Amino acid sequence: MRIHLITPAPSSARGGNWATAARWARILRSLGHRVQVTRVYQDEPADLMVALHAWRSAEAIARFALGRPTRPLVVALTGTDAYRFIHSDPQPTLQSLELADCLVGLHDLIGETVPSAYRGKLRVIHQSAPPGLARAPLKRSRRICVAGHLREEKDSLRPAYAVRDLPAHSRLRVDHFGGAHTPDWAEAATAEMALNPRYRWRGEIPHHRLRRAYAQSYLLALPSRMEGGANVISEALMADLPVVASRISGSIGLLGEDYPGYFPVGDTAALQALLLRAESDQPFYRALESACRARRPLFSVEREVAAWERLLSEIQADLAPAPG
Repeated sequence: MRIHLITPAPSSARGGNWATAARWARILRSLGHRVQVTRVYQDEPADLMVALHAWRSAEAIARFALGRPTRPLVVALTGTDAYRFIHSDPQPTLQSLELADCLVGLHDLIGETVPSAYRGKLRVIHQSAPPGLARAPLKRSRRICVAGHLREEKDSLRPAYAVRDLPAHSRLRVDHFGGAHTPDWAEAATAEMALNPRYRWRGEIPHHRLRRAYAQSYLLALPSRMEGGANVISEALMADLPVVASRISGSIGLLGEDYPGYFPVGDTAALQALLLRAESDQPFYRALESACRARRPLFSVEREVAAWERLLSEIQADLAPAPG
């Protein structure tokens, strides 16, 4: 099939929607399809559209549905779709859900946010990651890795606040990898470094260097206020790196309800206590490792490829003319 894949992220971006779109394009091509990836749709011929982000891609979704009404349309739900725009500006999102033939969610609890009329369209496809590099944690410190752009939805500086006033014997420090969404976020991170010797904002780095950072880290911290199914969790688990995360649906839907490494959203003291426990209580740290390893099979490349192959087979079966 000729597949048109829409993403709102520019190709210059690292992480987030562009990383998802680029990985999906590789998967779809590996399955024998021709894939075009763009930010807008201008009536190019296509047998199928896969649109990432129901709200931001609403115009492309509507244009494809109007221009090619017999062609199937797959809409993938992001965190801001499910936990912001469906409440703050619902019309574009609901229109996209209505026009879609199939909805793709990225974590197991995403159905809770989808209106009941559309849940029958929903398929969950977990984002995959390749196996990580061999673990070689830094010896002079215990690095807490934060990976992602500095922005409001990510509550990006929460781990920095959590390591401000640690006991002198603690070896914990936070290294944050990712660009600043706005100049204000860059200023805030720079100011935090000036007063907090345990925090370093490393900026945006190539993915091969981020993989090395995972290998050298003690924990991954994901303090987000909302997530649609963060690929950094997939990457951390495939790198055998335990996770501490805010207790939000997007993370529970990947790590499981009973995962021991959650803290309440925005709660600096609780995050600090969790980090110190992971540093000092080795049975607890081993429990985090064990729980993460138990979830690893969900995020294998082979599993994601198979999920897309099943979905496309269903779509192609629906397109096939009836016998006789």
